[in-house]
Amino acid sequence: MDRRTFVKAGCIGSASLLMQGLDPMMRADVPPRPEVPPIELRGLPDYKPSPLGMPGLFPGRVIEVRDPNAIARNRVSQPVVRQMLEHAMKELTVEKSVQAAWAKFVEPHDIVGIKINPSGAPACCTSPEILREIIGSVQSVGVPAHNIVVYDRYSYEMDIGSYQVLLPPGVRITGIQDAFVDSSSYDPNVYCAANFFGEWETRSYMASIVAQLVTKIINVPTMKDHSASGVTGSLKNLAYGTFNNVARSHRAPFSFTNPLIGLMCTVEPLRSKAVLHIMDGMRQVWHGGPLTQVQQFIDQPGVLLAATDPVALDTIELEAIEKKRVERGAPSLWQHDPNSITTNSDDFYHDASKNLFFRQPGHIAAAGKLGLGVADLKQIDHRSLVA
Repeated sequence: MDRRTFVKAGCIGSASLLMQGLDPMMRADVPPRPEVPPIELRGLPDYKPSPLGMPGLFPGRVIEVRDPNAIARNRVSQPVVRQMLEHAMKELTVEKSVQAAWAKFVEPHDIVGIKINPSGAPACCTSPEILREIIGSVQSVGVPAHNIVVYDRYSYEMDIGSYQVLLPPGVRITGIQDAFVDSSSYDPNVYCAANFFGEWETRSYMASIVAQLVTKIINVPTMKDHSASGVTGSLKNLAYGTFNNVARSHRAPFSFTNPLIGLMCTVEPLRSKAVLHIMDGMRQVWHGGPLTQVQQFIDQPGVLLAATDPVALDTIELEAIEKKRVERGAPSLWQHDPNSITTNSDDFYHDASKNLFFRQPGHIAAAGKLGLGVADLKQIDHRSLVA
């Protein structure tokens, strides 16, 4: 192992134990999760970290903007979203103009990647209306359309979301891979390696579009729960949307999304290039994520959140989904009750008391321990605004 190879096995184990200690629903009769194996991380050799990288310019600051008119009968209002985004960006950066706010993160010479989340389309995916506003804002600081790349891991999910026909002309819309086994668009020199369950392929490679092409990333996750990681937020959208071969991290009923999600986000150049996170909370999936199409588990709160700190942002998201589950009489995301586990996906999608894995929402706090942001609610500057 040379100096460019980083193994965090020791801190991973202690972080995992810490998360279990914080778990308010841990039960003695839960079968123990297999021990976290050594995890090897390899980034781009001699890559110079950027001060804009996670946790970014404003650690611990999360701006939340709400507007009841942002979404009605499942339709997102473009004018309302524009006002919400402008309000959020000025509040986040303490700039008087929207253009000055965006200029803190991107420059005219940048190739800007916009990482979306089409998973769960059409019921809940990154809203084209928000994407159009982000694209327009990036162009306002001088980035030409052909240097803007909207991307995600799977082409077929982007096709379902119809992004190709809904976004401005000239913008590149790219699926990293066409099929589950396609690895041609990944950099073989940048990877995360671990043997979780005795799988044959133990490496997950970083997408070449992130490693070699884009210079800045604007991360646009959606607000939803996840059957393995607890929530799909900023961290998971980046990690599992950037590296391939990630489904191997969870095999029912166990999940190694904690600590893998946070560790993947530390790998350069992903850490440095992800400079801004804008969470689409027009819709909120509080059970059945990330793929559910069951409308009874999808609310429409009309929320938009902005931060440079993905840990703080995901902490706020986690609290919001936990609160909603309490309101609806659903078990906590922290619950580790063997009786809740089902192997029948239909049961999971239609019964909020069932799940496929023992969820790992502790991946957020674990990412905070890795220096990616602030996970303590008492230390988060959460500004909730009404547009």
